[in-house]
Amino acid sequence: MDWKAKRILVTGGASFISSHLIDHLVGKGARSVRVVDDLSSGKLANIQGHIDSGVVDFQGDDLLAPGAAQRAVAGIDVVFHLAAIHGGRGFVDLHQAACAQNLAMDGMLIKAAHEAGVEKFVFASSGCVYPNHLQSDVTQELYLTEEMVGPPYDADNMYGWAKLMAEMTLTAYARDLGMKAASCRFFTVYGERGVENHAVIAMIARAFVRQDPFEVWGDGTQVRNWTYVGDIVRGMALAAEKIDDGTAVNLGTEERTRVIDAVREVLRYTGHEAEIKFLPHMPTGPLNRVAGNRLARELLGWEPEMKFMDGLRRTIDWYFSTKERGSVGGYLQEMLTER
Repeated sequence: MDWKAKRILVTGGASFISSHLIDHLVGKGARSVRVVDDLSSGKLANIQGHIDSGVVDFQGDDLLAPGAAQRAVAGIDVVFHLAAIHGGRGFVDLHQAACAQNLAMDGMLIKAAHEAGVEKFVFASSGCVYPNHLQSDVTQELYLTEEMVGPPYDADNMYGWAKLMAEMTLTAYARDLGMKAASCRFFTVYGERGVENHAVIAMIARAFVRQDPFEVWGDGTQVRNWTYVGDIVRGMALAAEKIDDGTAVNLGTEERTRVIDAVREVLRYTGHEAEIKFLPHMPTGPLNRVAGNRLARELLGWEPEMKFMDGLRRTIDWYFSTKERGSVGGYLQEMLTER
């Protein structure tokens, strides 16, 4: 794909992952990027350099507002849809009605994109589409593969159901209407510009403010595959280039990391000595969620380049060099369940 010649839309483009995607696309030659974002969680500072250079045209708009989807896709060749009402585990567990609004947002944008003749629609999906009942045994060496999403569907909360419905909508549009599309399932993304309502940044923030006792939601045995944001956005661009039929692919490392092991490395690397306090009553999500990435290797030639512990240390260095302790201490507790 000749990115220099494409008119690109990135929804939610001022947020964490999407701003990194814009960096990546610009690095591949993109010169015309429209960002539509209501700034409910995004920050203009994340993309200010691209706005100043004239590459990014920022439009402040709420994609749920009448006509917003049509305005967003007008004259666009490629859509990267990352906008969503979401947060970390605390938010998606405790704000079901808010997450349900994604059903409307996704459906309206997909319809508008098709009607506007958009060439390709790439959707930011999630590991939350996988059946909960498969992910309950931490002793099982489980790798979730794309074909595991099927009847009986058992997505993770309203957030997961909305992601699943958008995936299925894009597959139907590709099959019935010839719309070129792809879905990328993210697995617990972390990295620079991440926010404290997601687990890795929350761990780092707790160390940054010298929390003692150091709180860990659950019992620490939960297994995750945290994937570095640079790997995620590289996979999204490849999906735009190589998938047309609405196929969904996992973008996730196959490294299996327990929450407690990540916590211990954060404490070790930051030099923070604290008692660890487990909070089993707090939201933890599935106990065993790790992607299998064979399909991404086959279809995209993609595999993660960043090892988790290396990316974790890089993210810690970024966080400690850019944050102010008093400020973080003032908002951290609220951010754990909000957005």
